[in-house]
Amino acid sequence: MRMNGAFYVGATGLDAQQRALDVVAHDIANLNTTAFKRSAIRFSELAGTPPSSEIDRASPQAAAQLAGGVALNAPSRIWSQGDLHATGNAMDIAIQGNGYIETLDASGQTALWRGGALKVGDDGYLATADGSRLRAMISVPQDATGLTIGRDGTVTAQLAGDKSTREIGRIDLVMAKNPDQLQDAGGGYYAADPADLYNMDTGQDGEGALVQGSLEQSNVQLSDEMVTLLLLQRSYAANAQLVQAGDQLMSIANNLRR
Repeated sequence: MRMNGAFYVGATGLDAQQRALDVVAHDIANLNTTAFKRSAIRFSELAGTPPSSEIDRASPQAAAQLAGGVALNAPSRIWSQGDLHATGNAMDIAIQGNGYIETLDASGQTALWRGGALKVGDDGYLATADGSRLRAMISVPQDATGLTIGRDGTVTAQLAGDKSTREIGRIDLVMAKNPDQLQDAGGGYYAADPADLYNMDTGQDGEGALVQGSLEQSNVQLSDEMVTLLLLQRSYAANAQLVQAGDQLMSIANNLRR
């Protein structure tokens, strides 16, 4: 039974390390993705459970329970601020500090966005680069020659032939009561329960602020990820050796002669 247990312990280790490798690989692949947030890896011990009878002791399921092992917890996001990179493009926007910009997808569902490239959609509304409207529904005049976005989210437009500017809307930031409950919707968006959101005093002390002409870089540190990658590979190899050792012991036991 102990030899069988080695197989199960090694198998849980191989599975956990493989899943962890996938998480790290995903983070490294998004090193240059705007406002990407890396994931934290945490493991949990699988406590062994004694079988209730000799009959249970002979089943593979009971062997797995008896052996225990290790499991990978659901990865959690690290929401730390990424470095801001000045692009000089007036249609680039970043968030300094906490907060998210609310957007609307094609089906009208709300999604949270940490900033990136903006554009004026075909319908005249301010939208993200992939066409998702801002929930603020800011309509840009056709004769606008330039947009200015203040730290407090105020959007002003300069009209052709007019030296003055006109306020056309405001981009407010929201915050989730429990950021760990946000679901990655892909493309830099996060799905959230509207009831879990609250408005922030954009641009005020201690709150998030908008920075025009900049993009937030990912918070992935390549050196840290590479070290983690090497550790996981060594752990994977160790678990593979455990399975191999169990196989060798089983082979010896099967070849014993009375």
